[in-house]
Amino acid sequence: MLVCSCFAVSDRTLRSVIASGAYDADEIGARCDAGTGCGGCLEEIDELLDEAMPRRRRPVARSA
Repeated sequence: MLVCSCFAVSDRTLRSVIASGAYDADEIGARCDAGTGCGGCLEEIDELLDEAMPRRRRPVARSA
């Protein structure tokens, strides 16, 4: 499923990036650009982070 339409990043890619150590939206953006365009996918990125690390809370907000 496509999550970030600005950079054509799928949920599969995001799960892989999270599994490789990305712990917040900024780190994910640095690794695959997801969330660095319009920001419309940041909530979905946060949900994927919660799935992977339910005990950790990260801020979603980021300036575009």
